[in-house]
Amino acid sequence: MKFTPTPLPGAFLIDIEKRGDERGFFGRAFCENELAAQGLSSRFVQVNNSLSATKGTLRGMHYQLAPKAETKIVRCIRGAIWDVILDLRKDSSTFGQSFGAELSADNRRMMYVPKGFAHGCLTLEDDTELFYLVDEFYSPAEERGVRWNDPQFDMKWPIPPVVVSDKDSGWKDFVTT
Repeated sequence: MKFTPTPLPGAFLIDIEKRGDERGFFGRAFCENELAAQGLSSRFVQVNNSLSATKGTLRGMHYQLAPKAETKIVRCIRGAIWDVILDLRKDSSTFGQSFGAELSADNRRMMYVPKGFAHGCLTLEDDTELFYLVDEFYSPAEERGVRWNDPQFDMKWPIPPVVVSDKDSGWKDFVTT
């Protein structure tokens, strides 16, 4: 696994190091030891799978409050997404900054999203499917969100969303508490 730091400390893009021959390739998509060697969370308790039928579907920006804050490793297994993370760590030098990258079935790239970040994605193709690891169980009482177009943040999206749930479009403007 190859770990590339993002501009937001603690968040990484992860690429599979392929070893190939005439049959195709082999690569490690998850290794507890390699994550731990990078100082990253390596214990995951839940694996989530989502499918978005329509290009332009936006999901996010989601996070959970402590003590149920989540670390995620997100991978697109069909289609393509623009994956966005937003640093909400109050003491971070990059608080309020976001970072986005394309994750696709073709590039097999993953996003490591640490605790304290909101996460969301926008599908770039129809029938896009995600598979992601989470290190905390979902807790509705701690669930929060940031609206994808909150004016306090300068999140960049490559195309306008065409499908956004009422829940995701209804998040209030973010307030630092």
